[in-house]
Order: sequence, then C-alpha cells, then structure tokens
Amino acid sequence: MKRPIHFIRIFTLILFISSYIPSAFSQSIEGDWYGQLKAKDRSLPISLHVKSTRDGYTSTWDSPNQATFSIPSTTTVFVYPDFSFSHAGSAFTFIGKVLPDFSAIQGIFTQSEEQIPLILTRKPPASSPIGRVALKDKYDKKEVYITMRDGIRLFTSIYTPKDKSITHPILLNRTPYNIEPEGPTSFNIYFQLYSRYTEDNYIMVFQDVRGKYMSEGVFEDIRPVIPEKKSNKDIDETTDTWDTVDWLVKNVAGNNGRVGIFGISYPGFYSTMGAINSHPAVKAISPQAPVTAWFIGDDFHHNGAFFLLDCFSFFYSNGHQHRAPSRKGFPSFQWPIPDNYEFFLSVGPIRNISPKYFGDSVKFWNDAFAHPDYDDFWKARDPRQFLRNTRPAVMTVGGWFDAEDLYGTIHTYKAFENQNPESLTNIFVMGPWYHSQWAFGKAENLGNIYWGIDANEKYHKLEKEFFDYFLYGKGDGKFAEATIFITGSNKWNEFDTWPPKNVEEKNLYLMPEGKISFNPPTVSGRFDEYISDPMKPVPYTEGVHAHRTIEYMTDDQRFASRRPDVMVYQTDILTEDITVTGPLEADLFVSTSGTDADYVVKLIDVLPPDTPNPEDMNTKVPLGGYQMLVRAEIFRGRYRESFEKPIPFTPYKIEEVRYELPDVAHTFKKGHKIMIQIQNSWFPLVDRNPQKFVNIYKCGEEDFQKAVQRIYYEPDHQSKLKIMVLK
Repeated sequence: MKRPIHFIRIFTLILFISSYIPSAFSQSIEGDWYGQLKAKDRSLPISLHVKSTRDGYTSTWDSPNQATFSIPSTTTVFVYPDFSFSHAGSAFTFIGKVLPDFSAIQGIFTQSEEQIPLILTRKPPASSPIGRVALKDKYDKKEVYITMRDGIRLFTSIYTPKDKSITHPILLNRTPYNIEPEGPTSFNIYFQLYSRYTEDNYIMVFQDVRGKYMSEGVFEDIRPVIPEKKSNKDIDETTDTWDTVDWLVKNVAGNNGRVGIFGISYPGFYSTMGAINSHPAVKAISPQAPVTAWFIGDDFHHNGAFFLLDCFSFFYSNGHQHRAPSRKGFPSFQWPIPDNYEFFLSVGPIRNISPKYFGDSVKFWNDAFAHPDYDDFWKARDPRQFLRNTRPAVMTVGGWFDAEDLYGTIHTYKAFENQNPESLTNIFVMGPWYHSQWAFGKAENLGNIYWGIDANEKYHKLEKEFFDYFLYGKGDGKFAEATIFITGSNKWNEFDTWPPKNVEEKNLYLMPEGKISFNPPTVSGRFDEYISDPMKPVPYTEGVHAHRTIEYMTDDQRFASRRPDVMVYQTDILTEDITVTGPLEADLFVSTSGTDADYVVKLIDVLPPDTPNPEDMNTKVPLGGYQMLVRAEIFRGRYRESFEKPIPFTPYKIEEVRYELPDVAHTFKKGHKIMIQIQNSWFPLVDRNPQKFVNIYKCGEEDFQKAVQRIYYEPDHQSKLKIMVLK
C-alpha cells in the first residue's frame, strides 16, 4: 500500500546528539530555511518560510528548479525540538528536529514513500547547474488525456527529449499518487530524480491511474483482473495499460516503438499488470516491491493478521475517492499524541476506528473488514495466477527489510519463474533495503546496521543495463538470474536460481533453558509457559513515536528479550560462519488457555559483546550484544489449517502451528549467536488478537482476555525453525 511513489508515511528521523536541552527558547523557528534534496548526482533545492500566528505556525515553500514558489504548506507544527511541515497536494511530509542553537533542522523528507535525508539551515545554497533550467533545455513536457476503450480518459504527462537525431524508448510509470501536483509548467520530482534515464534521453511518461487525481473514472484498490472480457466495458488495469501503450507508440513523436514499465510498491502492482496480456511494444517490465497479496503477506495482512499501523495511516490519506479530477490530495492523519502504541490502545477494538475516523468514506477499509477470511474477494486481487505466457523481460526488485511488500517481491518473481518457459528473461534482485530505498540516493545502512558499501551503486547500474538492453539494444544482455546482497557478510552475490540449489536443510530446535540446538530434543515433558495479555501487548519496537519506523526490521531486540511474555532461545557462540538463504519455516507445538492466538517468530543475529561502535557511523545504541532482527513474521493461529476456514484452539490442547517466513540472505558470522524469539503480539504494527475465537473486526473490549501460552520442545513435539544453509 503505498506511495512509492506511493504511500505517504513519515519515518524515523535523523536524530541529533545533544548534551543539553535549553530551558527557554532564545532562538525562533520563524524565518527562512534552505536545504537540498539529494539523490545520487541530482540535487533539488528547497526553501521554507515559517511564520508564527495566534493559532501556531504557518509556512510556504519554494522549489526553484520546478518554478514553484510560495506554496502554502498544508500543516506546519513546531513543539520544541520537533518540527514538521507537509503538503497534501504534493504528497510529501518533512519531520525533523531543530538543533539546540536553532542553526539547523535535521530530518527526513518523505514523498510517496521515498525517504530522503534533508537538513534545513539558514544559509541559502549555491545554485545548482543541474535542475529545472538544464532539464527544460533538454526536454519538453506535455500533459494529455488518453482515452481508454470504455471512454474514460486517463491523465498523462509526457517528457520528450529535444534531441531528435535518433529515436528513443519510452519508460512508463502508472501510479495512484499524483503525477503532477504543481501544474503543466513544472517538472515533477521523479522525472528529475531518475537522472540515469534522462541522461540517455529516455522518453519518460507518468500516468494517474483510473479514478485518481486528474484521471477520470472510479478507482478500485488492487483492481481484479477480468480473465475473459466480453465487451469494452470489461476493463481492468491490464486493459488500461494496453490502451495507454498503444496510444503512446502511435502518438508520441520520436519513439522507437519499445516501451518499458516500472514502478515501486503500488506502481509496482501496475507494472505487474503490464505483463498480463501485454501490448507487443512492451519489451521490459520491472515490478519493484509490487503490491501482490493483501491477505497473505503484503501491506494489509500477513498470514491473516491485520497490519493496523500501516493500514490506518495509508487509508486515512489515500482511501478517499476523488469526486472530480484534481491535483490536490487528502491530508494525512494528525496524531493527537506522538505515541502510536498509546493511541491505538486508547482507540480500543479496531471496530471503533471506522466510525470515529473514516465513516463510510473509505470504501476499501470497510470492504476488508467485511471479508475477515481468505475468500474470493481477496483471491481475485492476487495477480500471480495470471502471470503466464509472459512476453516482456522481467526484473523484479525488492529489499530484504521492506516492511510493506517483501512477500509480493519474492512471490511475484517465483510466479513468473514457475509459470513461464525457461526462455523468459526473469531477473531477481534483492538488496539490503527498506521499502523503495534502492530508487534514489545511497544505501549505506538501515538504522544501526551498516553495510560497508553503498548498495545502490551496483543496483542503479544493473537496472539501467536491463532497460538499455531491451529498449535501446545496448549491451550484451547477459544478466544473472538472481543478484542478491547477503547481509552479515555484506557482499553482492550472483546465483543461477533463487533460492540457491547448493544448500543443506537444517533445523534450529528449541531447547530447555533458552537454548537452540541443531539436534532434536530427547527429554519428554518440556515446555515454556508464560502469560500473554492483549491489554499489555509486546511493542514492535522500543522507541516512542507516531509513524511506523523504517528501521524496525534491523532494530535491536534487547527490549523484547527482557519481557516475560517473550520467549528467547539462542545457540552457543558460533565457531564458523553460517549463511542462511531462502525461505524459513516455523514449526511450533503450542497450547493456549484461550481459543485463538497469534504467533510471532523472530530470527536474530546476536553480535559479540565486544563489538565496537564505529566512530564514523551514526549508531544510537551500543553494538556490543546488539540483537539484530534478521527476519520476523506473524501468523494468526486460527488459520493453522486453512486461510479460508478458521478454526478455534481447544484450550490447553497441544496443536501444531507451521508457517513460512519470507526469504533471507544473511551470514551469521563466527563469534556471533543465532537467536529465536517467540511472542504473541506485535503492537501496534499488528492489531491485537483478543485470544478468543471471535470476529476480531467486530469484537468488543469484553472479548479481550489474558491467556496462558506454552511452547513445547520434546521428542513428540519438536518446536523448531527450519533454515537452508548455503554450502
């Protein structure tokens, strides 16, 4: 769900270290602030002008390279040291902290889920030679409406190079996230940031999908594919893509008849749509973190468990229908307190959210609540079943620490691979990235974990070579099947298949006294027992904040291991490196005093206690003993036999809960330990299970109950985590 050009979401800030907090404000936030949005070799100046009013603060902003000036911000909030401003129409938010001397504001600029570090200072930046003037000297822009087969018109912006000496390919990005918020004379920010393509004179095309912003029609979330179309009224995203491509190759001057389609997150879904019954001109597609399965593993649910924090934020600002074409978006949620844990506890059961915050205006939220189990509503919205007879070359891209669409990335690649002949060019790229981090700028770390290199450098080159070969005919077309960054060892690797074939299956068996063994248990009657309380759920991360953080997927898990409702198991110190690749399988034998339960399994890399904090890295906690989250996944226990037909637990009866965790590629180094944590809540990332077999979307406060949980590890009930170890 997103805006990856998607999903507005604000992520954890770049924090500063200060030895004091002033007792009174000797400086003012008012006045002019200047900064540079930097992505690779592209730099976009931005200036902000803040004023104080009786009701708080207001601000306007300029983007000089886009010929955009004095745009009123939608929100401007300052409560020392926290400062933020946003613009709904441009779908961006900046959240930062002002330094004690008020010399700078450090934070994160988020637009449609692209996160770019931004420092605002009082000093105007030197003018950049690369920007609006340079691009306008090189490109022309046109905004058009393209008519679909049913008569609906889709708003499209087309950037064509002035160089007419040769013909050029078209790169198409279809999105629900407002392609041209500032009007026909401005160049949108994504066009500027994708400099690797504008440098080679690609024709860049952006389109608001049906029913979004300036496009006509009615928007439908993850619109189902209609397999058999009987008339021009039977439309879906495959037909809209086909009609768009057909118009482009026939009407855009100077194109070479070859089209590529790419996009991240929701635009990744629309990229996948371009592969289904594809237009002959479409030669290459790149679904990147594509929305794929909103019940099984992406965004909305993981294994039937509702991802509350992301869904609430996303649908508050993106779930409303546009009544008429508009360049303006909807405002993001203004958190009443900067603590999402406390906020969602105070809301109570999730049935309270819609009447209080959404009403009937957010259709998909209400539709989803009306379909609590995996029925035809959800199955129709999973495009994998249609990824057959694929003609374009495919490069599926994602990040190992993508909190939103990791499942969709992995399983879209696998669907193309398993349902098409070997002749299909089907490339898989996975890096050490959070959602969309690979698109622009550098990728040197995620939170406290640093990779030792810029992981984006290799990827940008690879992505460019892919489109150059299939759209321009440049290069030799020799691509590895899978280009994979293995964390821990922090190196890029190439494989002929994914998962790799040269692996050995091993089990990490849970043992007494918090141990893990590679050998099964031999003593009967062993289990761990604890109480889980949905009124005091386990937080998904340690910090206090409103918006879901991006770095929680590598966060230190010591905060959780200290809770009595989190079971912790670990190996002895490793005597050799162990590299784990491919999917994981949790196989738990459990019992509960309730009739329903969630299970969260975490795979963790425990660093040696003498691990130093490098001086040149912005680590925020001691790395000695750091418990790095490598992979975690939740499973709603009622679905242990079927996602379609949930069943209750019988109190105190031993039951098996087996499920797959998303793939990993990680080396546990010699001297480290492997840890597994197991818990029954992950809040408010995921909604609370009342631990009673009721419809969670309709249940009341009275349904929430404590439960006695047991995890068994004995010969007849061997709880374990299955891993694949690279030979």
